[in-house]
Amino acid sequence: MSLSDTISKTFVPIHREGWPFIAIAAGVTLVVGWFADPLFWIGLILTGWVCYFFRDPPRVTPVDDSLVVSPADGTVCQIGQAVPPPEMDLGAEPLMRVCIFMNVFNCHVNRAPVGGRITRVAYRAGKFLNAESDKASEDNERNGLVIESGTTRVGVVQIAGLVARRIVCFVREGENLRAGERFGLIRFGSRLDVYLPLETRVSVAVGQTMIAGETVIADLAAETRDAVLTRVS
Repeated sequence: MSLSDTISKTFVPIHREGWPFIAIAAGVTLVVGWFADPLFWIGLILTGWVCYFFRDPPRVTPVDDSLVVSPADGTVCQIGQAVPPPEMDLGAEPLMRVCIFMNVFNCHVNRAPVGGRITRVAYRAGKFLNAESDKASEDNERNGLVIESGTTRVGVVQIAGLVARRIVCFVREGENLRAGERFGLIRFGSRLDVYLPLETRVSVAVGQTMIAGETVIADLAAETRDAVLTRVS
């Protein structure tokens, strides 16, 4: 194995959004460490954690246009029917929703759950309640995307949490995304909600660990295949 391969496997890439925070943490560590050695080592550990938080590892996304993949690392905290945020223009009727909670140790780079065209990007200011609570989807600061995949529209909402104070979105309306492609980031603890057609059968469970861009949440073609098989039988 070459030296470059060893380095790439040992050190996970850092997302560009993290470098200012890493620089600040390192600078503070050097300053306080000048006056007290114990503070230097504490600062060094905290700087290492900031590097870890902003890691951006590569992911291998399944090649199937009908699959919905997790937009975030974390744990599924809720699954069920819910009315999408009004600013997303997905209608006033309930859709199937999968909620993924990210703690401060999860990778916080967000990835597109499906490939398609972005038809809506809508930001809403709000509170910073615990992201796992039911009220977080209604009251917290959030940013929603609607991705048009064929004849299906999928919504994904970035929700700030108790610690998070900054939602970052890299994309705009009219752009095209590939499934698993990076579209945003939330700093320091938060949640992602995915809104799917009501009849979608979800393939994950509450408490399950998610890997952004890799874990399959649902198969949008499953209902169609089942209907065809039913007619044939």
